[in-house]
Parts: sequence; C-alpha cells; structure tokens
Amino acid sequence: MMSIGLLLIRLVIGLSFMAHGAQKLFGWFGGHGLKGTGGWFESIGMKPGVTMALLAGLSELIGGVLFAAGFLTPLAALMIAGTMVVAIVKVHGPNGYWATSNGYEYNLTLLAVVIGVALIGPGQYALDALLF
Repeated sequence: MMSIGLLLIRLVIGLSFMAHGAQKLFGWFGGHGLKGTGGWFESIGMKPGVTMALLAGLSELIGGVLFAAGFLTPLAALMIAGTMVVAIVKVHGPNGYWATSNGYEYNLTLLAVVIGVALIGPGQYALDALLF
C-alpha cells in the first residue's frame, strides 16, 4: 500500500508542477507564457525576467514530469524544491506563514513532500524502481 500512496503523491504533485511549468513556458492553463511571467519576475527584482522565467518553467515542467514518473526522483525533487525555495524567498516569505495572507505555508508543504519522497524513495511503481 505504501507504493500506491507514493504513486498518488508523485502523480498529483508532479503533474501539478508540470502544469505550472507549462503556464510559465507556453501560457497554457491560464498562464502568461515567458514574456508575461518574465515581466512579473522583473517586477519583483528577478532579472533578466524572461531568462529566470525560462529556468523556473523548465525546472517545474521537467521536474514535474520526472517526479510523476518516479524517474531520477532525487533530481526531480531538487528541481521542484529549488523553485519552492525561490518562491518562498522572493514572493511569499514576506507575507508570513499562512496561505490566506499569501504566505509560504503551501510552498513549504510542497517542499516537505518532495524532499520526503526523495528521502524515502518513489516506491515500487516508479521508473527508478524498474531501472535501478
């Protein structure tokens, strides 16, 4: 049952990050694409904005796909964790803890989940288990 639970966690978190990456990169799912996201990144002091949006989008898209598949899980978790640390430091941290105040509560939860899965492993229903 543990492996089914890990698969569920990996699919929900991984596919969600994949979609967030697609928002930043392609403007899919209501996103603003590279130019729009890049402009917002510039407005919060992340320069050059389009380059930073590209890096964040690729980290979320690729990290999300890898995490969902359970392939190179520690690397996938690191890619996702990196975007969450930046989100906490640059956007949500100054607003305090609670998500209701646009704080970092949700980002920290996601960070704990991906790090936790990386530490215990992706379970038997993962490409890592099949290949390694």
